[in-house]
Amino acid sequence: MGQPHGVGIVGLGVILDAYLATLAEHPGIRIAAVADLDASRAEAVAARLRDSRASTVEELLTSDDVETVLDLTTPGAHAQVALACARSGKNHYGEKPLAATLADSRAVVDAAARAGVGLGCAPDTVLGTGVQTARAVVDAGLIGRPTAAVATWVSAGHEAWHPHPDFYYLPGGGPLLDMGPYYLTSLVHLLGPVVAVTGSAGRLRDSRTIGSGPRAGEVIPVEVATHVAGTLEHAGGAISTVTMSFDAPGTRARPIEVYGDEGSVSVPDPNTFGGDVELLTRGGASWETVAPRAGFVDSSRGVGLLEMVGAAGLGDALAQARASGAVGLHVMEVMTGLLDSASSGRRTQISSAPARPDLVPLTAAATWRGLS
Repeated sequence: MGQPHGVGIVGLGVILDAYLATLAEHPGIRIAAVADLDASRAEAVAARLRDSRASTVEELLTSDDVETVLDLTTPGAHAQVALACARSGKNHYGEKPLAATLADSRAVVDAAARAGVGLGCAPDTVLGTGVQTARAVVDAGLIGRPTAAVATWVSAGHEAWHPHPDFYYLPGGGPLLDMGPYYLTSLVHLLGPVVAVTGSAGRLRDSRTIGSGPRAGEVIPVEVATHVAGTLEHAGGAISTVTMSFDAPGTRARPIEVYGDEGSVSVPDPNTFGGDVELLTRGGASWETVAPRAGFVDSSRGVGLLEMVGAAGLGDALAQARASGAVGLHVMEVMTGLLDSASSGRRTQISSAPARPDLVPLTAAATWRGLS
């Protein structure tokens, strides 16, 4: 392995520690700089890291030792940071969604292409053994020809536990843009890109009350749909049904099931990297657990960035990362299409058509962590 790849992190909020657990000690990565609107937070984080420094965003973007920017800001800032990265010649890997709007997402992809820089987008949970093993089952023909899928996520919302949940209920938030990327990205990996969608959406109430932290009891506005349901028509002919909701306590539905004419496969929570994949075949008496056969073993947030820069033990960086901006744009177009369809009452065509990402070979933790 050559010199560590220089990374700068912008936005040092709740999700930061999950990324640091993957990146901070990786021999192929050096976190050169960190930046946050709260300068004292940046100083505190830099002090925890080896050979890192606190900086402003502007300083970080002009630093020669920063090759890739990890963007952990809120959705409304994603496009601003990504466009600045393109202007500065830096790769950008961001939290989902790619940007708060479809127009901004397209602008980000176009700018990265013109600048010739890499563009990656969470979720990278889909690169773990859960979704990837299910993908391997589908690719091996164990369910026959895929015909349909169902994806379901239901909760009462994030205001009960998150100390600053405002952005979940503003444009760029809502259950579809918050949790939908995990499920829709998984469906793209499992069944390929989507060509058309039909959606319905609603909002249970116009305000929410923060339940924890220093702002507990504060009422915040809700400006987005908090329950979205719809159907996705995949290019290969399968039809997926999705439900994303902040309007109920929970569900006993499996996160994702994929159906074929010879079997069905149950996919674990796509907001995690592992979990049991179960298979029921035609004539089978019961669901059988499938041993992991693809994906990064015991992986965690940031493995998508490792793969994008060629530090995940799979060789040099690919021209198109598996957790790519192209897939992020497609998922944003699908989500926007569902909401547009809900508003118009009409089926919405999807114009983007990314290549289905390559299957991740079964990759031991020691390999992707750079320890072997």
